[in-house]
Amino acid sequence: MGILAIRADERVKNVYFTEETISVDLMDGRTITVPLVWYPKLFNATPEQQEKWQLCGGGYGIHWEEIDEDLSTEGMLRGAPAPMNVNLNLHKDANSQRCG
Repeated sequence: MGILAIRADERVKNVYFTEETISVDLMDGRTITVPLVWYPKLFNATPEQQEKWQLCGGGYGIHWEEIDEDLSTEGMLRGAPAPMNVNLNLHKDANSQRCG
């Protein structure tokens, strides 16, 4: 009997939000869902701004031009929230991984 080799494909297929989470569907069928509060720029963005994403980094990254935010599937799979400032103020900008 042969072994079915399933290859991981961490490229982004779709991105969607709830009030509390961001979810990213991957090309291989997996879905990453993490707390939106991990990414303050996205947490503070309007739903319209959240929906204006584009692929970058060969499909392994997501970019939001209007709010200057970038995420990678690698970072999300690692469970890596955006670096927070010392005050942990969700209304301050924090940097995530850059696409480009």
